[in-house]
Amino acid sequence: MASRKEQKEQLRRERQEREAKAGEAARKRRLIGYAVGGGVVVLAVVVAVALLAGGGGGSSASGDVLPDDGSYPEPREVASVAAGAKAANCELKSYPAKTREHLADLSEKVKYASKPPTSGSHYQVPAEDNAYDDPPNVKELVHTLEHGRIVIWFKKSLPAEQRASLKAYYDEDPYQMVLVPDETGMTYAVAATAWNRDPQPNGTGRLLGCERFSDDVFTAIEAFKDEHRSRGPEPVP
Repeated sequence: MASRKEQKEQLRRERQEREAKAGEAARKRRLIGYAVGGGVVVLAVVVAVALLAGGGGGSSASGDVLPDDGSYPEPREVASVAAGAKAANCELKSYPAKTREHLADLSEKVKYASKPPTSGSHYQVPAEDNAYDDPPNVKELVHTLEHGRIVIWFKKSLPAEQRASLKAYYDEDPYQMVLVPDETGMTYAVAATAWNRDPQPNGTGRLLGCERFSDDVFTAIEAFKDEHRSRGPEPVP
């Protein structure tokens, strides 16, 4: 029987293959599928409006907020997400999703059940998988959670070494992952969120929150990622 390490490596290779196949064409199909009216012309208008409104998917990492010279400790094997969270002194919370409503106006105000959010009303165009210096609008990030992504949130006030280690962790396995500085006012040093499909139709939001940054945070995030990635209510490659 293959070891857990071998199984994880196989899963990582499979994810990388899926990511390579998806590429830009999949992202364009996703945008087209969720634009108002479903047409290419309408999509162009929607994206243009989003850019003018200050959303536009944020900016990818330039090295200022997320340096590229980091490293991180190998996550330890744990029996469950709960065990990983306990090892890192993090907490796990669940939030029944009340709606999956798509919003046409990026400026529309939404009150989420948690900081950072795990589910709820969201903008009709999702944020792209990426590591960001400047985060996309939170309503775009919630939409990408609906698609089965894991979003890792961190405080900009973290020391550069810790931010660099998060970037190194992201770069190792970026499939269906988003890394952003928090602008929701969370109390955690670092957090991870996901949106599960069960129970249908709206699913359940999941939150891993770590008040302090430590090496064990990577073990907790890894277990959370393995448990919840690709399990959104509206899965998209």
